[in-house]
Amino acid sequence: MSQVHELYVVDMGIDTHQEPVAYMRSDCHICRAEGFTASSRILLTHGKNSMIATLNVVDDKVLPPKSAGLSKIAMHQLNVIDGVAIKVSHAPVNTSLAAVRKKIFGHRLTHQEIQDVVEDISAHRYSDIEIASFLSVCAGSRLDVDEIIGLTQAMVTCGKRLYWPGQPRVFDKHCIGGLPGNRTSPLVVSIISAAGLTIPKTSSRAITSPAGTADTMEALTPVNLDLADIQRVVAKTHACLAWGGAVNLSPADDLLIRIERVLDLDGEGQLIASVLSKKIAAGSTHVVIDIPVGPTAKVRSQEDADRLALLFTQVGEACGIHIRCLITDGSQPIGAGIGPVEEARDVLAVLQSSDTAPQDLRDRALFLAAHLFAIAFEETYAQGLARATAILDEGKAWQQFQRILAAQGGMKNLSEAQYQHTETSQITGTLVAIDNRQLSRLAKLAGAPATAAAGVRLHKRVGDNIQIGEPLFTLYSDTAGEQQYAMSYYRQSEIFTIEVAR
Repeated sequence: MSQVHELYVVDMGIDTHQEPVAYMRSDCHICRAEGFTASSRILLTHGKNSMIATLNVVDDKVLPPKSAGLSKIAMHQLNVIDGVAIKVSHAPVNTSLAAVRKKIFGHRLTHQEIQDVVEDISAHRYSDIEIASFLSVCAGSRLDVDEIIGLTQAMVTCGKRLYWPGQPRVFDKHCIGGLPGNRTSPLVVSIISAAGLTIPKTSSRAITSPAGTADTMEALTPVNLDLADIQRVVAKTHACLAWGGAVNLSPADDLLIRIERVLDLDGEGQLIASVLSKKIAAGSTHVVIDIPVGPTAKVRSQEDADRLALLFTQVGEACGIHIRCLITDGSQPIGAGIGPVEEARDVLAVLQSSDTAPQDLRDRALFLAAHLFAIAFEETYAQGLARATAILDEGKAWQQFQRILAAQGGMKNLSEAQYQHTETSQITGTLVAIDNRQLSRLAKLAGAPATAAAGVRLHKRVGDNIQIGEPLFTLYSDTAGEQQYAMSYYRQSEIFTIEVAR
């Protein structure tokens, strides 16, 4: 049986994001007595709070004797301050890791095994390496439909849920991503809720993109709403545009997303479970899923899109939620802005019916809203489109958007980037293709989404004729180093394919 020892806390002030890390001296008597080494998993206890942390071993000069340093997240989770005594012992054996090893060797997981893994991840019992192993072995098409159902249900079970008494139907929409600038959610939410329908939109931050809906909305208004705030905002406006990670609706998903972002990985089964678990936890009953397809989108072929749509529908049905999948054009970016602030500019332009509003962003938002109206009012798509267009053109969606922002804490002024660089075309011709993935990477290297004002604004679309010297795009960044880094990448890439006129 493991001995329990006491050490005194030192706040290291180190941000290890969501992985708790403890620091102990190389000559620490506990390390020697218990055989702890770097990367050991240890159990820390303070009063009624306990936490499993990853151990880092430091030189003797870094910490005083009989002390343990804690990272920021470890300080927060253990709820301790400098100088208090904590107990240190071996972490309990993580038996659910046997299920991860089972999957590594190609075997199916039962619902109970998946539930055990997700519970342990939610309780921070997995290290980042162990989470990465689980994500990697479930990537591609390695989860069958029954395993995806199990994963979805487990992620819902491990978090909180929203309920909407008196609302038999609650609506939502989601795009699976992979298309820069496709910021339709604020538009769809405003249109749908302006018609009196309930649509509590809780969104993720960016995983592999330069901005998620939560990142874009945060440039405009507070999004870190708790459950009570969300219920208050929805009661007042029929809608919200909040960050799901702030309300613990699917805590395992947020931990998985953090590792997915590092791996630049968004596996099929995890994608479906991530989307649907949060929709179910948010209390949604009817959801439209946008699946863009294109040569450089997340989904590359019609066959893959059909398979994904079928899986979404099957998993949704098993979990008691109605799903309508819409396979859309993912051949090029949507809108002109890429990055939180630039995408927010496009959203405002569409809502305000500005002459600068990107037509493709407007059209896609109306398309999605029309399908939700068709479901809600049991009408044809054409009738739904007419309803959505009238709400947008008459300014009702813009008025509703302002009501939502006011309820969430008010509208912010958009920030400005410190550095701007406009790149011009070196040749005359026709723009025939834009690489979505490389364009996203360019915006991320410029600093998006960590820096809200960073990103890209496109000046040309596929099909446009371009003269030599005409603006192609403007890059926004907050530091000269990021600008230079991004432009160095651009010059080595082939983001824009221009066919020379003959």
